[in-house]
Amino acid sequence: MLKLYNTLTRKKEVFKPIKKGQVGMYGCGPTVYWHQHIGGMRRYIFEDILYRTLKYGRFKIKHIINVTDVGHLTSDADTGEDKVEKAAKKEGKTAKEITHNYFDAFEKDLEKLNIVMPDKWTWATDYIKEQIKLVQVLEKKGFTYKTSDGIYFNTSKLKNYGELARLNKEGLKAGKRVDVGEKKNKTDFALWKFSLVDEKRQQEWDSPWGIGFPGWHVECSAMSSEHLGEQFDIHTGGIDNMNPHHINEIAQSETAFGKKPWVKYWLHNNHLNLKEGKMSKSTGKIIRLKTLEEKGYSPLEFRYLCLLTHYRKKISFDFKLMDSSKKAYKNLTGRISTLKNDKKLNEKYLKEFENAIDDDLNMPQALQVLWKFVRDEKAEGKIQTIKKMDEVFGLDLLKKEKIEIPEDVKKLVEERDDAREKKDFKKADELRDKIKKKGFVVEDKEGGSKVKAL
Repeated sequence: MLKLYNTLTRKKEVFKPIKKGQVGMYGCGPTVYWHQHIGGMRRYIFEDILYRTLKYGRFKIKHIINVTDVGHLTSDADTGEDKVEKAAKKEGKTAKEITHNYFDAFEKDLEKLNIVMPDKWTWATDYIKEQIKLVQVLEKKGFTYKTSDGIYFNTSKLKNYGELARLNKEGLKAGKRVDVGEKKNKTDFALWKFSLVDEKRQQEWDSPWGIGFPGWHVECSAMSSEHLGEQFDIHTGGIDNMNPHHINEIAQSETAFGKKPWVKYWLHNNHLNLKEGKMSKSTGKIIRLKTLEEKGYSPLEFRYLCLLTHYRKKISFDFKLMDSSKKAYKNLTGRISTLKNDKKLNEKYLKEFENAIDDDLNMPQALQVLWKFVRDEKAEGKIQTIKKMDEVFGLDLLKKEKIEIPEDVKKLVEERDDAREKKDFKKADELRDKIKKKGFVVEDKEGGSKVKAL
């Protein structure tokens, strides 16, 4: 019985989809104006674990993730430059070149992390008509007003605005005394932004209100409802998406569609931060997956690191953590590589594993079960059971690693074989140490030496 922590209710709930056996799931995707960092990648690993757990012999899933290629401004207060337009100016490229270049790099990182791709990536610029239509529905219902820079949603007309993020209502009222420009309320948000008279944007469209572009929040409501319907099961995102993005999605969607709750289950993962603070593209303080690879860590060693902490808890990242993760992952896969396949399934350990993943995706506990199982010398059915577990872990636990032996290491091995043949064991031991310092271990077998990575 799968239980998930629903941010909307602040408690674990037994998961019951709207339609039996079927799940509609939407995830907030990347804003593709620069490279994605490993803090963001933690979010997609979390969503991948959720997807794999749902699919684990139980549900048919329709999975949608958006791509924000317009409308995400540098300030959550609906001010500042469009991040994509700003990047295009900086790099001297078209907006499309910027978004597709950084999306392609992002997608390659996902593949390296063994993340299952969604059924569809929905690009905001492909759904302008749907977004305009949604704003028109809100306009007819009397929830919008016009300012000199756009069409805004009037949050004061909703009694439960901000419920997802548990916003302090008194705090919101006090906030009205702050200068909010032409907005009626501090929390009101843009549905459609007008292009500036003296500005020629690369991405702008005609609308009933004038030339401009959609607000960031309306994009997700329009795209998710287009593919999953006016009410669906799961919406995911990072904890920083909750306010204001997700509370604004709820406000406009429940107003437009009349469905409450618009989404049954909201799931949010916590941050992966650097020791000195939050990782941020806007400040340039990021670590990419490429950075880890350049330092000798594999993408799956990073995936393993993320699974060691529950998705709702913070990770304070440093390279010592990566060292530990690398060592543990190699130890685990090394042990598994020596196991024999008896073609059996171990129901006892599989049940323990399933209890862990069903408890709000408790991957640290699931990994403990795996390690206990691997170390249990009396346990049967190891290969087939690990194969089943890895449907959720996604760690390639049974994949044979192809190791490229550098030429200098090969030469040292040949010298060592020659020394052993001449019974110069002192030199052979010295050469073994040199090989080890280069990250490899040599084993003496009949017919020659065998080299493995440490």
